[in-house]
Amino acid sequence: MQGLADFLKSIGAARFGAMIAVTAALIGFFAFVIMRVTTPQMTTLFTDLSVEDSSSIIKDLERQGIQFEIRNEGSIIMVPKDKVTRLRMKLAEGGLPKGGGVGYEVFDKSDALGTTSFVQNINHLRALEGELARTIRAIDRIQAARVHLVLPERPLFAREAPEPSASIVVRVRGALEAQQIRAVRHLVASAVNGLKPQRVSIVDEAGQLLADGAATDPEQAVGDERRISFEKRMRKQVEDIVSSVVGSGRARVQLSADFDFNKVTQTSDKFDPEGRVLRSSQTREEQSMTADNNGQVTVNNELPGNQQNSGATAKDQSKKIEETNNYEISRTTKTEVTEAGRVNRISVAVLVDGIYTKNDKGELAYQDRTKEQLDRIAALVRSAIGFDQKRGDQVEVVNLRFADAPSTAPIGEPGGLLGMLQFTKDDVMYFVELGVMMLLGLVVLFLVIRPLVKRILASDEVAAAISGVLSGPAASEEPAPAGQPLLPSGAASAIDVATIQGQVHAQSVHRVGELAERNPNETVAIIRQWLTEPTK
Repeated sequence: MQGLADFLKSIGAARFGAMIAVTAALIGFFAFVIMRVTTPQMTTLFTDLSVEDSSSIIKDLERQGIQFEIRNEGSIIMVPKDKVTRLRMKLAEGGLPKGGGVGYEVFDKSDALGTTSFVQNINHLRALEGELARTIRAIDRIQAARVHLVLPERPLFAREAPEPSASIVVRVRGALEAQQIRAVRHLVASAVNGLKPQRVSIVDEAGQLLADGAATDPEQAVGDERRISFEKRMRKQVEDIVSSVVGSGRARVQLSADFDFNKVTQTSDKFDPEGRVLRSSQTREEQSMTADNNGQVTVNNELPGNQQNSGATAKDQSKKIEETNNYEISRTTKTEVTEAGRVNRISVAVLVDGIYTKNDKGELAYQDRTKEQLDRIAALVRSAIGFDQKRGDQVEVVNLRFADAPSTAPIGEPGGLLGMLQFTKDDVMYFVELGVMMLLGLVVLFLVIRPLVKRILASDEVAAAISGVLSGPAASEEPAPAGQPLLPSGAASAIDVATIQGQVHAQSVHRVGELAERNPNETVAIIRQWLTEPTK
């Protein structure tokens, strides 16, 4: 203990404080690095959380004792990467996150006894709005949604009931496509009884009207969307089949379709005179007989003798036959309904690049495609679009050189060791963080610790040099042993005292003065140590 105390006294208070500061800084820095490296990698548990869901999830994580981080004002929660899957299943078991808003769970804790019908209707409306909002948020590009439903009751003694309507406010990432807007309208209309898609209006967070809720016929808008969708689909088919021949990115396709959105209903009757069918037949026959006396009654005719001549009287007979036949003529009634959206004509323009080959100098040389190749490409395009010459379809395939030449450097997948090291984005960021920590440690080691250590060591050398120089003249007054040079104790490495005594003394004093000027604190500490040392 006495040796330790003497050592601490010998190094001085300034050096002792510097050593303590350097030690504390090193311990703190390496402790930070170790804690940062050993901290588990955090990943996203949930994003775009509402305040209610974030509070419930944080309370559950604290109850389980799981480390977490909160970002973006509570809308994002980070947890250790190795526990994220289990936590999602555990929270889903408890119904978290609820997605903000109230759904049908509003009826789980409600007491039906004593609840009025008005409260039940309000709760049903809230639950329906909340469930629709959750479903809409599941669509891509939609971050948040609020649904407002108007379900009017039918008044008494009213012939017509008022139609329900709905309004939706959404917050989106980017812009919604027309097909997605139409899907949202039909989704809400299908979930509410009596609601029509035309009665659903949609507004984004910027106040832009995405869908009008007026009760108008949207046939024209639907027709334009159908035409655009048809052109897009056909263009993709043509580009795929042409690119497979000329190469990816070496073909440009433009397709235009002419649609007829008029709905036509046509009814025609056709009679066939040759196709007769007997429907009914009627036959009538009449027969009559008359004598020449014309049926007169006299006394002579009634006498007995006159009856012998009765057979000689002349008589008239007549017979009549009538036949009526009714025939049905065959008749064909045909009703044709032509729906809207008929394709009247399709026009396709295909621009293909030529062939690039390397010449003797290794440079790319352009070569036009032959007419046979262009005809084959045109035949493929006609088959892809369902070409109909009677309809007036047109297909043009032109070969022109593109402004940008194809890249000659092939892009291949990494193989070998690079192919095995398939790192994710989180792994790359983790390695980058470790690299930054290592670089920061080296900077602190070479720019902070090393100068402090060198300064402490330099202070020891200065103290040894000063003590050796100051003790040199006193030791030189005593006779030196024979055969040994006259050298001051501890100053042989600093000053050569083998020269003339006066020159040595002057040089020593001058050097001691320079050392004292450069290191005043160490000089004062050494002098104080000498004053406190006991004399022998």
